[in-house]
Amino acid sequence: MKVAAIQMVSSPDPIQNMSTAAALLRSAKQAGAELIVLPEYWSIMGMRDTDKVACAEEFGEGPLQNFMAKMAQELEISLVGGTIPLRSEYETKIFNACLVFGADGRLLTRYDKIHLFGFSNGDESYQESNTIHPGEEIVHFSSSIGEVGLGICYDLRFPELFRSMGQCGLIILPAAFTHVTGQAHWEILLRARAIENQCYVLASAQGGLHANGRRTWGHSMLIDPWGKIIDCKEEGEGFCLGEVDTVQMEKIRRNLPALKHRKLAC
Repeated sequence: MKVAAIQMVSSPDPIQNMSTAAALLRSAKQAGAELIVLPEYWSIMGMRDTDKVACAEEFGEGPLQNFMAKMAQELEISLVGGTIPLRSEYETKIFNACLVFGADGRLLTRYDKIHLFGFSNGDESYQESNTIHPGEEIVHFSSSIGEVGLGICYDLRFPELFRSMGQCGLIILPAAFTHVTGQAHWEILLRARAIENQCYVLASAQGGLHANGRRTWGHSMLIDPWGKIIDCKEEGEGFCLGEVDTVQMEKIRRNLPALKHRKLAC
C-alpha cells in the first residue's frame, strides 16, 4: 500500500485550512497514495488555545467532519483525519480527536488523544490540559496491511501505548511538535517506535511559523521496520510518500524475532 503524510502550516481560519488540506490531499492522491494522514490541529491553529474550543463540533456532525468524509469518498482513499476539536462534557475543554474514514466516506474509528502535552522552558509554555480532556481508549483498526495503530503527538513519548496495541503493520501519528522539542527528539522517537515494534511509522506534522507565533518542527516522515527513513518533508506545506511493504516487514520479523522474544507484558 502506498501511503502519504500531509504537512501543513495551519492558520487560525478553518475555512482556509480546509482549502489547503483539500489541495494537498488531491496532490497526494495523484501521486498514488491510498491512505493519507492529516496533521494534528490541521483545522485550526488558533491565536489563543481557547479558539479551538469555540469551533468544536458535536461528534457525528459539523463542517470539519463532513469535509473529511467527502474527501475520503471523492478521492477513494482511507483518510486519517489528523485531529479536530470535538465537544466534551466540559464547556471549557474539547477532545483532540482523530477520526478515520474509509474510501466510501464512512467513519471507521475514532481516537481521542490520551497524553496531554505540558512544556515550559521560560520562552515557551504549553499546557494542553487547560483546554483538552484526555481520552482513555487505545485504538487500532484493521486494514489490508494489518492492524493500524493510532497515536497523537505527545503520545509518541509513551512506548507502552503502542506495545499495548499488539502487532501492528503501521503506526500513524499526527503531530504538531514544537521546533524546540522536535529538533531534539522527533526523529529519534519515531525511529525507536518503528524499530521496537518492527512496523512502519507514518508521522504527519505541522511544519513552519504560524500566525500565532508558534513554530512547529515539521519533518513529516515514513519509517520502515528497520528504522530507515523512506521519505521526509522537512518544512512547509507538502507531503511525504512511500510504500508499506508487508513482505519486507515479515522478513525483518523472521530474521530478528524480537516480538516473539518478549518476556514482560505491558
